[in-house]
Amino acid sequence: MKDKKINVVELFAGVGGFRAGLESSSSRYETIWANQWEPGKKVQHAYDCYVSHFGEAGNHSNEDIASAKSQIPSHNLLVGGFPCQDYSVARTGAKGIEGKKGVLWWSINDVMTEHSPEFVVLENVDRLLKSPSSQRGRDFAIILRCFADLGYAVEWRVINAADYGYAQRRRRVYLTAFHKSTGIYKDLMKSSNGNCGTSLYNRLYSNGFYSSIFPIKKDVIIKKFAEMNINRNNYADIVELSENFSAPFFNSGLMVDSKIITKEVEPDEIAPTPIREIRHSKPVDEKYFINGSLEKLQYLKGAKKIERVRPNGEPYFFSEGAIPFPDCVDKPARTILTSESSVNRSTHVIEDAVTGELRLLTPVECERLNGFEDNWTNTGMPEKFRYFTMGNALVVPVVEKIGQRLLEVV
Repeated sequence: MKDKKINVVELFAGVGGFRAGLESSSSRYETIWANQWEPGKKVQHAYDCYVSHFGEAGNHSNEDIASAKSQIPSHNLLVGGFPCQDYSVARTGAKGIEGKKGVLWWSINDVMTEHSPEFVVLENVDRLLKSPSSQRGRDFAIILRCFADLGYAVEWRVINAADYGYAQRRRRVYLTAFHKSTGIYKDLMKSSNGNCGTSLYNRLYSNGFYSSIFPIKKDVIIKKFAEMNINRNNYADIVELSENFSAPFFNSGLMVDSKIITKEVEPDEIAPTPIREIRHSKPVDEKYFINGSLEKLQYLKGAKKIERVRPNGEPYFFSEGAIPFPDCVDKPARTILTSESSVNRSTHVIEDAVTGELRLLTPVECERLNGFEDNWTNTGMPEKFRYFTMGNALVVPVVEKIGQRLLEVV
């Protein structure tokens, strides 16, 4: 594939963060099919935003992926950010094994089963590594077993964008999978030496997929690590894994031939971009200033200890700590949430650069925090939904770095 076009399929495309990052990294990436569909919405604002940037094309799908996946062409790279849900599976009589209905992971699995793309890059919230709370690690183990059964090796890393120079403290797990037909898979097999040896741990620190673009400290000893094997000798099938698996997954790891190593690592940090550098330097509309909401926000963001009663009548205290108010513009932003447009505990409040008065972030500032071009979402959608899409988005420059790294191993 050296110097050839890399055909990309983008699932759960949102407003096009994966595509924007990949195409910024190289003209070799060519998105040949993309899907975005918001269930229960009459107007598909995110999809409309996507096609406003990338064109109204026959290869842009706006329907449920469960129905649309049969349209997907062969491709080299599959990408997508998918929801963190309950991935448990069960036996269903004559149907064999079946995952929970409506869970989008199974559509991803179906696409990989059908097309065996050489590479897969997925993004999710970092709590995926620990879900569900009643059986820690089960959901991620199911995903890894699916990859193993389809002949993939996997490396993952939890990346906080602010640790690597960006303006938002947004922690997400990025998972990159390599099919057995690729050179990097064969190289990983050699490193595994038939067991979870030190050579695989060394890859996490030196010549692994993520180490060169998101370096970690090599001289810091963190004793959180684990080794496990999810092959058929330990779990006969994915149902047995679903029913019995519980083990820790840390913020970095590798799976090769069903053997897993996982270790807590510490980023070799680059100074983050502060809010001050993405903040508007010119006057903004008065509607963004908090005015009469000051007292409410002070209460919401303050420390609390509230007496409540459980359903069984037992009293207890609900406690929460204070959130900085206003947000310090000399530090990176906290994680943008889908509720950023409303007045709530997690909403950012900053000092305006011109007036010094307190105000909310603007949609453009939220776009900047995720590395999008100014007014990327200003495509006719309501302003509230502009915030919503940025709360669901990924940090585009992180994907750009992953795209650049991928070119080195194809």
